[in-house]
Amino acid sequence: MATLILSAVGTAIGGPLGGAVGALIGQQADAAIFGSGSQEGARLRELSITTSSYGQPLARHFGRMRVAGTIIWSTELVETRSKTGGGKGKPSTTTYSYSASFAVALASTPIDRVGRIWADGNLLRGASGDLKVGGEMRTYLSTGDSLADPVISADQGSSTPAFRDCAYVVFEDLQLGDFGNRIPVLTFEVFSVDDDSISLSQIVPQSTSVSDDVVLPHARGFSDEGGALASSLSVINSVIPFSCVTTADGLSFSATNVLPSNVPVLPEQLSRKNSEDADELFRQRGAGLGREPLALRYYDEDRDYQPGIQRALGRRPDGRETIVDLPAAMTSEGARQLANANAHRARWYGEKIVWRIGELDPQIQPGSVVSLPDREGFWLIKNWEWFDRGIELDLERLAPELGAVIPSDSGASNTAVDLTAPPTILRAIEVPPDGTTTSSSPLMFAAASADTLGWRGAALFVEQGTTLTEIGVTGNQRAVMGTLVSDISGSAGALFEPAATIEIELPADDMVFDSTDLMGIAMGENRLLLGGEVLQFMQAEAVESRRWRLSGLLRGRAGTEATAANGHSAGSDAVILDDSLTALDPSFVASASGSRIAAVGRGDSDPVYAELENVGLSRRPPNPVHALLNVLADGAWEICWTRRARGQWHWPDATEVPLIEERETYTVSFGPSASPHVVWTVSEARLTLSSSDRAALTTEHGSGSLWVRQLGTFGQSYPLFLTNIE
Repeated sequence: MATLILSAVGTAIGGPLGGAVGALIGQQADAAIFGSGSQEGARLRELSITTSSYGQPLARHFGRMRVAGTIIWSTELVETRSKTGGGKGKPSTTTYSYSASFAVALASTPIDRVGRIWADGNLLRGASGDLKVGGEMRTYLSTGDSLADPVISADQGSSTPAFRDCAYVVFEDLQLGDFGNRIPVLTFEVFSVDDDSISLSQIVPQSTSVSDDVVLPHARGFSDEGGALASSLSVINSVIPFSCVTTADGLSFSATNVLPSNVPVLPEQLSRKNSEDADELFRQRGAGLGREPLALRYYDEDRDYQPGIQRALGRRPDGRETIVDLPAAMTSEGARQLANANAHRARWYGEKIVWRIGELDPQIQPGSVVSLPDREGFWLIKNWEWFDRGIELDLERLAPELGAVIPSDSGASNTAVDLTAPPTILRAIEVPPDGTTTSSSPLMFAAASADTLGWRGAALFVEQGTTLTEIGVTGNQRAVMGTLVSDISGSAGALFEPAATIEIELPADDMVFDSTDLMGIAMGENRLLLGGEVLQFMQAEAVESRRWRLSGLLRGRAGTEATAANGHSAGSDAVILDDSLTALDPSFVASASGSRIAAVGRGDSDPVYAELENVGLSRRPPNPVHALLNVLADGAWEICWTRRARGQWHWPDATEVPLIEERETYTVSFGPSASPHVVWTVSEARLTLSSSDRAALTTEHGSGSLWVRQLGTFGQSYPLFLTNIE
């Protein structure tokens, strides 16, 4: 703010020169008031994306990291067309899908394996190695004997390189429908050969260690993006202190936060006679000059390696805080511990002393930790200088050990759900029409589901002899289907049964049934196909995990009264009739006994087969209703009934239902319904039997029952009982 004000004032008074002077004074004022702030280390990549630019360095990755990589080879998009329908004069539908093959370089050092893969923020590959979309993936670990990838070789020819100097993955025919038909933004979870801990000997393999290797505490991964190695080491040293000295064997590292088992004690200091100040040789400089608490940014492993920040405990400094970007993967607790340890060391920073001795242990050198005979604590030898009257050592006080670990929290994270693709559960069913389809076409569906949300749909096939012909795909929505828990008795299906209940066992914990009301029942909601019966339910209640109680039943719907009258045994299949079902084209799937379809999903090692159930149900006319016997004046019987029509869920008052069939025809039979003695064929919903006709029937066949069936274009209805003749 002062910079803006003083710059404007200076410009108004002294022109451009006055403006520059005013801006300089304003900057000094702002720095004094707000603090300048600082950020150390290479900035963490907030939104790393897969690139394909020339000249970009390939990073070295240690431990476990999430990396973007660089595309090093790619094909053009491959278009695939699939045609469905088109039989018997129907229009066909052509579906286009796109795929691509490409290679992504991940690291310039060998790796052990690739874990999860994210595409546009969603999981493309799970922790178990399963791809969530179609395609294949191959991983090359940067070994010296790896061969060229066959797909790249087929595209590039005999001169194809094997890329043995980098680790990379190759995607073959990766389906791109979920990513807008383009190669998505990819990030990879990469594990190095040794992912248990990160040490300086891995980052600087030419170095040596004074004692044990210098391990980066709490770090589970580290990325070296290239550039000067001193820059990466400087960032590490700002958070994890270590000592580096030059020896005859090269660079030598030692940890300053880990004390050796035996800390040597320096001999007494030398003093000079006639010195005016006896403390001159062990002067103390800068004691208590600490830095502000540290804010550490890192890659949070608990949040899928997204950048996180942890702040040390302590009083916040005036102005802006110092933030250190450490390109390391760690947990929030580990990062908090590092931040607190750094702030703890800052309180001891600057306490130094010069110590002159006459004799030095050969094992002691710069980087060694020592103790003093008359002072507490431990000291680090920063450097030394040799004089004719002794050796002068510059010592720096090491901070005492930090106390208990402070708990931390990564914060809220919207991480991608990793669900393994489960096997497909499949049923093929024929159902009664709902009035929205043509009367001549059978209504068949594939009910596909699974026991977890990891199911993403399946390809459908029809069995034709010994081959499978693709007929389409299911959607991603799972059908709600299950099995009947216990036997249920038969029902006439004429009235709503508010006290009737059934229990259904579902295959998944997250599957649910929804309740409705009487108006919803009237509008056709909550239709359940149980065996060959269509029923509706009003209330749905979860009894226990996966088990639901359905109550308030209206049974024998859509002309399935005959099946409802027989009841159902435990284990009968049930499926909700809704838009989660996939329609089967009659041009490819025949409505005949023995017709089978198959499904193949991401979790299916072999095709899953299902035989068509309820063959003919969609085109079978419903049985007539409302039988009525009228006795005429001459003693003749006039037997009447009312026809119904396929697909007519609603029956408006004072309106005759449509015929639907090609002609109106009925068969009236006398005797057992399955093997009658006498059959009459009539073209209207009535039959007249005189007294002599009835007497002739009983004389020849004895007493018996009269039944009526409607003859439809594709079949006949179940029989309706009319009356007995005795």
